[in-house]
Amino acid sequence: MSGFRIERDSMGELKVPADALYGAQTQRAVQNFPISGLAMPREFIRAVGLIKAACATANAELGYLRKPVAKAIAQAAMRVARGEVDAQFPVDVFQTGSGTSTNMNANEVIARLAGTVGKDKVHPNDHVNMGQSSNDVIPSAIQVSGCLATREKLIPALRQLKATIDVRARELKRTVKTGRTHLMDAMPITFGQELSGWSAQVGTAIERIEDTLKRLARLPQGGTAVGTGINADKRFGGLVAKHLAATTGFRFVAGASPFENMSAQDSAVELSGQLRTLACALMKIANDLRWMNSGPLAGIGEIELPALQPGSSIMPGKVNPVIPEAVTMVCAQVIGNDTTITIAGQSGNFQLNVMLPVIAYNLLQSIEILANASRQLADAAIAGFKVRPERINAALGRNPILVTALNPVIGYEKGAATAKRAYKEGRPILEVARETTGMKESALRKYLDPLRLAQGGIVGDGPGSAGG
Repeated sequence: MSGFRIERDSMGELKVPADALYGAQTQRAVQNFPISGLAMPREFIRAVGLIKAACATANAELGYLRKPVAKAIAQAAMRVARGEVDAQFPVDVFQTGSGTSTNMNANEVIARLAGTVGKDKVHPNDHVNMGQSSNDVIPSAIQVSGCLATREKLIPALRQLKATIDVRARELKRTVKTGRTHLMDAMPITFGQELSGWSAQVGTAIERIEDTLKRLARLPQGGTAVGTGINADKRFGGLVAKHLAATTGFRFVAGASPFENMSAQDSAVELSGQLRTLACALMKIANDLRWMNSGPLAGIGEIELPALQPGSSIMPGKVNPVIPEAVTMVCAQVIGNDTTITIAGQSGNFQLNVMLPVIAYNLLQSIEILANASRQLADAAIAGFKVRPERINAALGRNPILVTALNPVIGYEKGAATAKRAYKEGRPILEVARETTGMKESALRKYLDPLRLAQGGIVGDGPGSAGG
């Protein structure tokens, strides 16, 4: 029994590991929820520490905590925020729906780290949790951690991805390829134009996410048990938000209605929806890369992605598009996480949502893996892919769809007949069009020039320029 000590809470005595910084309520949670082995994410524990430090400082300013006690609590809470005692947070993600176990885990750890200040032994509930409830701390921690992780990890990664795409788009702005709709040959497009679409997708995703963060930054802290603010000064929530903003540099504010983000998790659901939209965009980009790289002999083979590792345990020399594949799996995971968050977001029963921990876990995982995947997609796939001009030009020259450019001169029906003949005979469209239209080769070359077609509009000077 030397490995344990006896702790007491309102339910009685309990054995706790002798070296644990936490107490009885955390130990009860460890015993009650041996479910997944998944602890709450680092970013979430950081947010709880930041909130506890801000609460202690606010309580001291309002005259409810002696300044030495508040200082000790704030210093201990910042140790939690910095990750110095992460091993002391063993509570499973799948726990009480309010996250009370994690809140009390933090209260107990911070109280023990703060120790005794003068005549005051720092108490988990009376001092560390003063003016608070799990019901406002945990929703606030979801929002604080979501805002900070997005700002510090995801947005920079997306900006790096967009910048990488933009560099390649400029490099390849005059490199023409066959466009594709329905996975079938279509009119020409430049690589630069194709990549500009990717860039716009990422840029719009950044705009959407940043707009959502303005709502996620409205914290319910100060609502305490049911949103009424019982046992908290009316100024408390605003002061906590002010101190969090000063500590983090993020514009946190007190929400106009604590009832909103305690009883519902609409802002977290909204952010998750933006992450799902981003996942759809990244899935499209990654799959475009996979198709363009396919082959190299029997597929499209327009580009060659960087060779990063052997692609087969049985087929020597095979190399696979591993980074785009990893990105698509990340996107699938994020879309699944969004489903979980959406279901959890519906679980606000009267004054409290009761699936808070699983919202936090899935939201932060989505942010983390999207950030990492975006950087890898930029650095290990897009930055280094090589264009294969011989494949591109061969397909361009034999693409009968180029005849679309002759519609204003010869009409749709004659164009369709010309395209079908070129397909059937396997001949370049220029050669067949010379026979079917009677136009001069110089005029046809002008109309059917892939780069000019990619630049859009009607090519030529009108029907009269076509020649005999």
